Amino acid sequence: MKKENRVKKNKDFQEIFKKGKSFANRQFVVYSLRRPGQTHFRIGLSVSKKLGNAVKRNQIKRYIRQAFLELEDDLQNEFDYIIIARKPAADMDFFEIKSSLTHVLKLSKVLNVKKINKKSQ
Repeated sequence: MKKENRVKKNKDFQEIFKKGKSFANRQFVVYSLRRPGQTHFRIGLSVSKKLGNAVKRNQIKRYIRQAFLELEDDLQNEFDYIIIARKPAADMDFFEIKSSLTHVLKLSKVLNVKKINKKSQ
């Protein structure tokens, strides 16, 4: 993930938590905040120590980043996202994580659903 595509600063995280909208399913909570004029989306990740050791947490973060890279063309660019992984995400493989993230992003209406349906046909 490129540096300009990451949310790193605590100030940015707090602003997205306060002003953004949240959507959730069993595995993930996604906060999204529109940033008009932004040319690319940014993501911030939060994976608690309750989900496992450092190896497991880093694996979950790698899977989430890869899912976002694969969904990059279908995401709206002028948003910042924070993804919080919940306990069931620790037992999922990459394809399950991608499917779950796609579901929660569709709920938040930031994913272009028409493009995804055409790709799968």
